[in-house]
Amino acid sequence: MTQDHMSIKAWSEEDRPREKLASKGRAALSNSELIAILLGSGSKDETAVSLAQRLLSTVHNDLNSLGKLELQEFMTFKGIGPAKALTLIAGLELGRRRKAESIDRKPIIQSSNDVYQRIFQKFEDLKHEEFWVIFLKNNGSIIKEECISRGGVNATIVDPRIIFQKAVQLLAVKIILIHNHPSGSLKPSSSDIRLTEKICNAGKVLDITVNDHLIVSEEGYYSFMDEGLIQYY
Repeated sequence: MTQDHMSIKAWSEEDRPREKLASKGRAALSNSELIAILLGSGSKDETAVSLAQRLLSTVHNDLNSLGKLELQEFMTFKGIGPAKALTLIAGLELGRRRKAESIDRKPIIQSSNDVYQRIFQKFEDLKHEEFWVIFLKNNGSIIKEECISRGGVNATIVDPRIIFQKAVQLLAVKIILIHNHPSGSLKPSSSDIRLTEKICNAGKVLDITVNDHLIVSEEGYYSFMDEGLIQYY
């Protein structure tokens, strides 16, 4: 009988994931061993580690892809019921949030890359479009970040009046627009361009500058300002 098919209790103590974590530290464990701890147990046919390895193999050992699986997708694996699936989702979400909080967040936005580094975590794993606005003081320091609209896979409806109502309430003098493309494409659509022009023109009336509009995807980001589609004034 191979170790994969033996009960974990029958393994040498130093090879058991929990004991290994306690004695050697978190860095000593593989991804599958850490996931096995979240699973707690396997099934009558395989250990928790073997189940974790099988789970990882379906996403080519990519933790980012694993984090995108939904509850029902986890439950298609033999040995994973609702409780284990929810535990996995919670554990992976905590990892995503920790990663987001560990980013060096600059208090002042000075470039499109500053915006991207601050905001891209909010769009990770989303399968629908969201439209966010960063409200800024005159020196570029952030007042607030807010999701204005959530939509479908290909579009979200944005009302410029809501954006500028919030900007006036917050006494913001500059704003940055950000939305994601779940498809992965970074090319702005004709509707993206028209909406940006509409918001920029409305901002001129209210003396509120639209500093930039970023399209974000897994491929990176597209900046309207960097590409010359917004004239800074």
